Amino acid sequence: MISFRSHEVKKEAAARFPVSLEDLRWRGRGLVRPECVLTTAAGDLYASDARGGVSHIQPDDSLQIYHGRLPGSRILHPNGIALRRDGSFLIAHLGENEGGVYELRRDGTLQPFLVEADGVELPPTNFVHEDRHGRIWATVSTKKRPRSLAFRADVADGFIVLKDRAGSRIVADNLGFTNEAVVSPDGNWLYVNETFARRLSRFPIRADGQLGKRETVTQFGPGTFPDGLAFDVEGGVWITSIVSNRIIRVGRDGSSQIVLEDSDPAHVAWCEEAYQKGELGRIHVDRCGGRFLKNISSIAFGGSDLRTVYLGCLQGDAIAHFRSPIGGSPPHHWNYPEGARHPEA
Repeated sequence: MISFRSHEVKKEAAARFPVSLEDLRWRGRGLVRPECVLTTAAGDLYASDARGGVSHIQPDDSLQIYHGRLPGSRILHPNGIALRRDGSFLIAHLGENEGGVYELRRDGTLQPFLVEADGVELPPTNFVHEDRHGRIWATVSTKKRPRSLAFRADVADGFIVLKDRAGSRIVADNLGFTNEAVVSPDGNWLYVNETFARRLSRFPIRADGQLGKRETVTQFGPGTFPDGLAFDVEGGVWITSIVSNRIIRVGRDGSSQIVLEDSDPAHVAWCEEAYQKGELGRIHVDRCGGRFLKNISSIAFGGSDLRTVYLGCLQGDAIAHFRSPIGGSPPHHWNYPEGARHPEA
């Protein structure tokens, strides 16, 4: 575990939260399963779209959708997405029985980008992330079919794939439902949410891209199932929890505090009981949602000062946002497409 900071620092941080649900605002309407959300300096928002691509909410709030089709008119099932330097996207394909990462251009051109590793075809793929060195990190949550069979504490068959100049290979495995995996702002660590192991982990990144030994940053308790993550400028990691529909900030010392929550305690208790019995399934996860937020899955800092927090929700149709007392660390794609700038106020 990470070593503890001073009691005074923790008291100062705690005083800034929680954020009121009344402070929520919205951008975009008519979205379909905006599971993953990305921000840029130009004021654009991008979200995965279950219709087969990416929704683009432009600075004037107009909406454009980029769709792609797999061969044989099969529908692409976007989960995690990544924005590239040229404005194209990498999309983690969470198909029923197939996965991989595909590259989608804004004209609808779709082509395979990463469909196998170590000679094995990728199962349904959860998330994709490109770091500042151009390395691609992709996660597979489980090999089980259906995937809900892995909504258990005793299943750990998830893995992480790296694609770089040396090729594609599995660099970490035996993980408890691998979800978002993002390189830290300093480039030294790969942080990973293991949803049904209920922990935030990290791996040291070696010069050749290989990963060192996994470290537990924090182990979460009842009702918390970590999904999305983002970093703030103070070294904290912001985590979204499905089921409990909450946002948690994990400090440098590994301690956690709830930033925002919109959940039904009775429903969370029902899900927790099922999880403890090894019976958690789609019927539990798919019914999660609060008064305003519909199963928070993704988080991103944006706005001209990186103090606006945007939320992707599995069952949402718009992007919720609120103001944060802490600024975010700019993501590697902050100025993509290359040359883009935030519009003048």
